[in-house]
Amino acid sequence: MFYLGKNQLTGEAQPSPKAKHTDWTKRFELLEKTCKYPALKAFYQSGIVAGSTPISDVPMVALDFETTGLDVNNDSIVSIGLVDMSTTRIRCANAKHWLVKPDSQLRSKSVVVHGITHSAVADAPDFSTVIDQLLQHLQGKIIVVHHSPIERAFLNAALKRHINEGIEFPVIDTMALEARFCRKINKSIWRLLLSRKPASIRLTDSRTRYHLPYYRQHHAMTDALACAELLQAQCATHLKPDTPVNTLWS
Repeated sequence: MFYLGKNQLTGEAQPSPKAKHTDWTKRFELLEKTCKYPALKAFYQSGIVAGSTPISDVPMVALDFETTGLDVNNDSIVSIGLVDMSTTRIRCANAKHWLVKPDSQLRSKSVVVHGITHSAVADAPDFSTVIDQLLQHLQGKIIVVHHSPIERAFLNAALKRHINEGIEFPVIDTMALEARFCRKINKSIWRLLLSRKPASIRLTDSRTRYHLPYYRQHHAMTDALACAELLQAQCATHLKPDTPVNTLWS
């Protein structure tokens, strides 16, 4: 997972107003009728849980990408990590990790961040070879990410390049949730009097607030696991088991 500048990560990650109020059940039904690629059609056919479903009953999958950079128009995915989860379990046995040949050149800055070199991807499979497996693994689950604009935009762009169709799906964004929870805490009169700076909502810093262990950053599999654990901690600390999923997704 790439991280933006510090000033961008201390503010709140804003969900899309359109996505926030989307009836995803109806949206999936419509998209299934109009899409052509078989695996994408199957993804939509699998449906989505109703927005009123308690978060404790929602099947989820934590997703993370490493990319060649942050410009979705000029950069691309280089690795993918997936971990099935619920609010009480993380199913590491079903985890998936793919290293793929990027559709754009690796940038030196990105190599320094995630350590994926030109030699590492020289014999890696093309992204198109993992599309079916990836979409099958996402079927029927709510996708969990830390900073949704990255995973949502890069997956959409990658599919458009390879199958000429984009993708739409709801996400639970642990960064946006952490911003929401930190904002409530920051309303404390003492914090106002002390003029404390906004808390960082980077993945590692957010995990620290819940006393979660430090993991090496910028590996798609590890970051997906870190995101899954963070959501579990957020749910246990701030939410009730019967919290409707549509109050969390965007």
